[in-house]
Amino acid sequence: MAGGVAVVTPEQGGEGDALKVWPSTGAAYWALTIIILATFMSFLDQVVFGMLAEDIKRDFHLTDSQLGFLAGPATIICYFFVGIPLGRLADIYPRKLVLSISAGFVGLLIALSGVAQSFTQFVGTRVFLAAGGSAHAPSSYSLLSDAFPPRVLTRAFALLQLGFIGGTTLGPIIGGRLVKASDGWAAAPFFGLQIHNWQWVLIYMALPSIIASLLFLTVREPQRVMPVAKAVEVPQGVGVGRKIITFMGFDAARAIHAGGKVYYPLFGALALSAIESFGIMFWRTPYLMREFGWDAKQIGDLIGSVALIASIAGMVAGGVFVEWMAKRYKDANIRAAFVCFCGSTVIIISALLILDPFWSSITFGCGAFFAIAGAVPQNAAIQRVAPNDMRGQVTAFYLFMFTFFGAMGSWFIGVISDHVTGDLGRAILMTACTIMPLAAFLMFRAIKPYREELERLEALEKQAATA
Repeated sequence: MAGGVAVVTPEQGGEGDALKVWPSTGAAYWALTIIILATFMSFLDQVVFGMLAEDIKRDFHLTDSQLGFLAGPATIICYFFVGIPLGRLADIYPRKLVLSISAGFVGLLIALSGVAQSFTQFVGTRVFLAAGGSAHAPSSYSLLSDAFPPRVLTRAFALLQLGFIGGTTLGPIIGGRLVKASDGWAAAPFFGLQIHNWQWVLIYMALPSIIASLLFLTVREPQRVMPVAKAVEVPQGVGVGRKIITFMGFDAARAIHAGGKVYYPLFGALALSAIESFGIMFWRTPYLMREFGWDAKQIGDLIGSVALIASIAGMVAGGVFVEWMAKRYKDANIRAAFVCFCGSTVIIISALLILDPFWSSITFGCGAFFAIAGAVPQNAAIQRVAPNDMRGQVTAFYLFMFTFFGAMGSWFIGVISDHVTGDLGRAILMTACTIMPLAAFLMFRAIKPYREELERLEALEKQAATA
């Protein structure tokens, strides 16, 4: 998209930004809009996939463990090998091109999952789907951090949650209707392939991602912020072997280890919370179906409607809460995330203890309030302390913890259900009661070191601005 640029003074953009040339407001928000669309499709795919779980299990003759593997570990096998290197692409190539290719690849793979003829082929599409999407978040976060001045960056990350909100709240509504409608569709041949009725849902869902791929090409690439002094930097003028090591994430890992007091508790809290949040996102529909006999449309309409309201409220309240905290505490981002972690713990455990399907579904939906409110300060916190010339890969490491452990959550709960409790509801409750309080504790432990790191960075930025 065409747009001008604006030179921002330190007072307008934040300390250390005197030499930074920011995109125009219109160009920045256009980029944010396309990123929101692509994010929406990513989470919509996950939600609808969970709502198709019982159909997939029936037609491919799967156990809960196999079904959990399909939704979980299958999606991160390829990410494990390519997610971090692809995060490096955000640091060395135009991020709008990385985002365009990623969205197009995701759309193609969603369509291919709609024509899979066996469990093995379906696993293959989910494996490469995760790989295709692994470059999206690091590139998006890096681009937004250079498109919006620090004083409004938290607002941009709050608006970015609209993608998550749309995918996870409209997802059950859209998905429930599509799943219900597909029940009346007959399995039909397609270029010699036998397509199950529910697979057409996946084929149709591929189109918006392909459209987003084209729209990314209209985004203006923002100028990158230069690294501050004394930061761990990528070595320059080195051989091919050393460049490969950098590409695989070695230098980003060094930067993370150097700031381990900040990063390790944050990574740990995110990993543990992802196990439960992604696990519940996948298993809540099968749980309510098995426990109370509801169908996908009933569950989707109720959870989706409540979660939509709760998510928007969480986005607004979370932003206001963080800004209020920021006037009192330098470490407001992490303090706010800790409060939200505690709220999520109470909500999810309560939803599993309620024996009425109506109120249990409503409570599940209300969990979106704390999920959204807590996501904004977490993301902003990482972008604030990550080294500028390795922001993409540091973010990729951070999101790898979220993706890896989140994907493992569906499989983990499935294994607990099959081999420990023999009951899906008790399996979800057992993991929630152990994992979520521990995640909140780790977030609490990150408060002090995060504050100290901010003080150190601000001192360095002042030196750079006056040099």
